[in-house]
This record gives sequence, C-alpha cells and structure tokens, in this order.
Amino acid sequence: MTATPDIGPDAYFQQQLEAGRIQIQKCDSCGAHVFAPRTFCKSCGKDALSWVDISGKGEVYSNTTVRKKPEDGGDYCFALIDLAEGVRMISTVVGTDPHDVRIGMPLRAEIEDHKGAKRIVFRVEEAGR
Repeated sequence: MTATPDIGPDAYFQQQLEAGRIQIQKCDSCGAHVFAPRTFCKSCGKDALSWVDISGKGEVYSNTTVRKKPEDGGDYCFALIDLAEGVRMISTVVGTDPHDVRIGMPLRAEIEDHKGAKRIVFRVEEAGR
C-alpha cells in the first residue's frame, strides 16, 4: 500500500496512470476500496486512505454504444464496470465491436494514450487468463 501523498487524490491518480500504474484507494480503517479518488472513505467517513494496485479484472455492469460518424472515429462502447475490488468505474471497452459488449462480460483493464494523457480502458478478457 502507498500512503496518501501531499498532492490531491485526483492529481495522484493521474500521476500514477502516467507512470503506468492503475491504483485506487483503500481505507485503512474499514478496509473498503474507494473510487473515484477522494479525501475520505465513503463507507466509514475516515480520512485514512492508502493507494493500492488493482487486479485489473472487471465485469460489465451496464453499457451503451455511442454512435459517431466513421470519419470521427466510429461507434464505441461506453460502460459502467464493476472492478473485482468492489468499486464501479466508468470507461470504454476497446478492441471489440461495441455492439457485441454484453452485461456480465469479463474485462481486463489497461492504460492507453488518449489526446496527450493516459486513461484506463478495458478489453474483453480472453478465456483462461
């Protein structure tokens, strides 16, 4: 676990993405995982949060296909993803036809470059991984 740094939680989260790490917070008091980054635990209200690496495993909770013209990049999947750590994240599902993404589909998190910054995206988890 990494102790909370002196910079704000959003800045630290992005700093870690830029370094190639996906981390979320975990409460030192009650053990709950916390996302989105914040200064207190949403479960117990304490401010004793540390940063931990995630497993990278997730599952589609809900999704929609955003329609875009082909010249603007084409359709993509926007999804709510339940992480194995018990928190929900909003992201996109890449590497598969957005119309094929289904609720309950297993996913794996990765970091990609997007418009000069790093962001978390998810790919469909291959069987046996």
